[in-house]
Amino acid sequence: MPTEERRRPAPPLPRRTLAEETLVVLSLSLLASAVFAILTLFEFPVRGGRVASVSQSTMLARQVFGSVFGLAPVWLVVYLVRRNGEGIGALGLGGERVREDALHGLALFALVGIAGIGVYLAAVELGVNRFVVPAPPLGHWWTVPVLVLNAIEAALLEEVVVVAYLITRLRQLGLTETASVGASALLRGMYHLYQGWGGFLGNVAMGVLFGYVFSRTRRAWPIVVAHLMLDVGAGLGYILFREHLPGFE
Repeated sequence: MPTEERRRPAPPLPRRTLAEETLVVLSLSLLASAVFAILTLFEFPVRGGRVASVSQSTMLARQVFGSVFGLAPVWLVVYLVRRNGEGIGALGLGGERVREDALHGLALFALVGIAGIGVYLAAVELGVNRFVVPAPPLGHWWTVPVLVLNAIEAALLEEVVVVAYLITRLRQLGLTETASVGASALLRGMYHLYQGWGGFLGNVAMGVLFGYVFSRTRRAWPIVVAHLMLDVGAGLGYILFREHLPGFE
């Protein structure tokens, strides 16, 4: 009997799994476009064949939905490791060591923050780095909450996908620990090149440190906490001291 005839159809997946898969795929594709198109319609309603501008009452919604859909790749990674049986523990995302992970994250934050802010400002002064505003639009009651939300998005996206997931998969593909950490760090530096060469080198260095920490501890939460605190600290520092920073006008 031919092989094709002997194959049995795969058992149907649970409805919950299929529903989650559908939402993940849509969140990574056109669902975000649909949501933002709806917001645009409220912002600029069409009246009498002309576009009439209205107040930016949906700005907060844009900020929130931007962060929510920005986390779709993290959701995809979590979905994949759960579906294939590895579980989130394979990426160091288990919740069994909350206090220890938080303390290690704070220690990393202190280490990177103290060294990083001086290097960053020096790079801006030397002209090898652009000054990037690390905060959402100012002057709103939701500026700080959205700052924290954006920091959560960035911390989870970068540390779960670029560090935990990528290093894990590269190791499974046969790369050495050094090569896996190096590839992760290089990728981090590359998507920060918009800041300039200072941003590239600084993020490569941070990527090496965070990658090494993950590779040695197999825990992702400490680097997520450290990244979150770095972004919140940078944003609050800008809000409070922006008049004394380079590039402020």
